Amino acid sequence: MEYRFLGNSGFKVSALGFGAGTFGGKGPLFSAWGNTDAAQARRMIDLSLDAGLNFFDTADVYSDGASESILGTAIQGRRDRVILSSKTGLRLGDGPNDAGTSRFRLLKAVDASLQRLGTDYLDLLQLHAFDALTPIEETLSTLDDLVRAGKVRYLGASNFSGWQLMKSLGVADRRGYARYVANQTYYSLIGRDYEWELMPLGIDQGVGAVVWSPLGWGRLTGKLRRGQPLPATSRLHDTADIGPPVEQERLFRIIDAMDGIAEETGKSVPQIAINWLLQRPTVSTVLLGARNEEQLKQNLGAIGWNLSAEQMQRLDAASLIEAPYPYYPYWRGQFSERSPLPV
Repeated sequence: MEYRFLGNSGFKVSALGFGAGTFGGKGPLFSAWGNTDAAQARRMIDLSLDAGLNFFDTADVYSDGASESILGTAIQGRRDRVILSSKTGLRLGDGPNDAGTSRFRLLKAVDASLQRLGTDYLDLLQLHAFDALTPIEETLSTLDDLVRAGKVRYLGASNFSGWQLMKSLGVADRRGYARYVANQTYYSLIGRDYEWELMPLGIDQGVGAVVWSPLGWGRLTGKLRRGQPLPATSRLHDTADIGPPVEQERLFRIIDAMDGIAEETGKSVPQIAINWLLQRPTVSTVLLGARNEEQLKQNLGAIGWNLSAEQMQRLDAASLIEAPYPYYPYWRGQFSERSPLPV
């Protein structure tokens, strides 16, 4: 396993992480993701730790807290071997203060997560979404208090826009609060919007990407092919309309390119999709969302080798989508020799 710094911090995490959204299976969305119980979860964590994967991510909203509870049970007796990451901020309850990132909500939510996880600290706490109704100073001062109290080690954001993340970093710097070092973000070969604004921000500000849904909401599992019906076992039957959209012709163009590379390398389509991400700027860790042991073993095979530069270029070309203004201005390319990103 490879270990990488989490953004511009001194904290290293495994380049592959485990997303525990499949634990619990409560509710329409999460039951479609998976319904892993505590015994199965412990086995998956065994396999992960044996492979050197030590980063495990969950959220209080996953299966109404069941994901955290199952993960906490499965890591009993080996808390010192795992890096625990959780998220809060989305609605969890019917009360007026059961959503958002106010001081009241954050303090209550972190204590509840710690209890479910059976630990006294989180290695990483990430806000699940930007709360525009709570002053940024209130949110960040509370997060800073949690860090100073030892309940949280590092901070991250998730699903923020560029201006929301940059404004938060500016407030943290001005007030001397703990900074976000991680950005849990959607990024895949079929979802490259992250590159337009958040990736340059991450490079400039030292914020590492924690990538969720590296297989494009289940579209890059190797089961989809041009001209063939959606497999009966695909979770896309239940979740396609909820996830990030993708244009079908572009999707199959990418899959065609991946199939060619799979023949050359002997690697699977998911392994190729994940390996491509591991070679992209700012990526600290890529979360695997396996529903069973076989999926986990297959996805763990995405590391320990690299796509060639030529294969990376083919995937870049097949997945390219033009960014909107001002990310694709008419003067594009004039500063290419100075840019750390593809132009």
